[in-house]
Amino acid sequence: MSKVLMKGNEAVGAAAIKAGCNYFFGYPITPQNEIPEFMARELPKIGGVFLQAESEIAAINMVYGAAGSGARVMTSSSSPGIALKQEGISYIAGAELPCVIVNMVRGGPGLGGIQPSQSDYFQATRGGGNGDYRHLVYAPASIQEAVDLVMEAFEVADYYRNPVIVLGDGMIGQMMEPVEFNEPKKRELPPKDWATTGTKGARKPNVINSLYIEAKPLEDHNLKLEAKYTKMKEDEVRYEEYNLEDAEVVIVAYGTTSRIAKNAIAKCADQGLKVGLIRPITLWPFPEVAFDKISDKTKAVLTVEMSTGQMIDDVKIAVNGRKPVYFYGRTGGMIPTPDAIVEEIKKIVGGDK
Repeated sequence: MSKVLMKGNEAVGAAAIKAGCNYFFGYPITPQNEIPEFMARELPKIGGVFLQAESEIAAINMVYGAAGSGARVMTSSSSPGIALKQEGISYIAGAELPCVIVNMVRGGPGLGGIQPSQSDYFQATRGGGNGDYRHLVYAPASIQEAVDLVMEAFEVADYYRNPVIVLGDGMIGQMMEPVEFNEPKKRELPPKDWATTGTKGARKPNVINSLYIEAKPLEDHNLKLEAKYTKMKEDEVRYEEYNLEDAEVVIVAYGTTSRIAKNAIAKCADQGLKVGLIRPITLWPFPEVAFDKISDKTKAVLTVEMSTGQMIDDVKIAVNGRKPVYFYGRTGGMIPTPDAIVEEIKKIVGGDK
């Protein structure tokens, strides 16, 4: 299949439609506006439904309703918009409904700015809604990977009956790269016999909610959900390891920042420094197993983020005290440069920190 040059946001929309998404509910916010624009133009052509809701809160509850009918449904937003959706995401997880949620992250807190950021790591991996719930979080590092992961996200959401988040940033959404749309990898999915499709007199009505008045049934439900999350940890962890063999320093970075880190690694090689990279593709479940592959020759681990250091706690847990863990980041929409990362590595190797 030939490649086509596309902006990231539009490629995400095209990938969703190819994956079978028929419904989109959202509300505009920079820097993801091209996603709803694309869906507004393209979904009606295939008999799908696009609706711009009156708010992000309304949009996520419309997603709840469409997911409850068994349809493939998506919403997208950016940072403060996703914050408004958190209650609904908790409800969707509690009701065991599949959907895909795309967040093209901008700087915060509050309204912040419209520049790219990674400061929603806590929001995505810990969740801002209430209760014991989890959802898979994919972090693409290119537009092609965003396309592939969005298509996979719909399969995974249906497989686990759970929301899946695709966490990009303003750069992923706004830049252009050549992409191809391969057939999505299909999973053997269970029937949606839980969906509210109308009984037609052939069965009892399906009821979808997350309300449990008695404590013991709610505990049983939470334990059932926890077993599902445990299976995600066992089967869905994704990561890339790059140049780890004999690395003196191992960088941990995801998304756009990982691409900048690879440029820094190349600059280090020119200066005789051996540096590797662990790139989490799933931010949750976090790829702790990848850190078992760090060489005995590695002196330290350097976490690099477009935030003030939200992933570093997960990195420290994964390293488990075996190596010192350092951090370098920019925030508020500022982007780390390869040269700045190289300087941080030199400080670590030289023992200046």
